[in-house]
Parts: sequence; structure tokens; C-alpha cells
Amino acid sequence: MRIGGISLVQLLGIINFMLILFQLSSGLRWIQVKTGTHRKTGLALAICASLHGLLATVTAH
Repeated sequence: MRIGGISLVQLLGIINFMLILFQLSSGLRWIQVKTGTHRKTGLALAICASLHGLLATVTAH
């Protein structure tokens, strides 16, 4: 599946990378965010990573 010429799996991988960077920087307190924001972003990361892995497995030939 492609959106604007980029694979959906690749797009989810890029989003995962950005979420991981945010989680790392907020967990190490390089940036200050509320605990609730950190927790919600972690949940979004888990969902996005699961979807990324599922789609990559399904679309693999």
C-alpha cells in the first residue's frame, strides 16, 4: 500500500522513530512534559509499532 508514493509500512516506521525519540528525550528529562503526555505517547508508540509489524508481515512476499 502506498500513500503519496511512500509505502505505508515505511511511513509507520518513520512515525515510530519519531515517537521513540520523543519517548527517549522525555524519559531522560531532556525535555519537560507531563507524565500523562509521556504515557499517552508510549501507548501511541505501542499501537503504531504493532500496526507497523503486522502490515510488514502481511505485505511481505
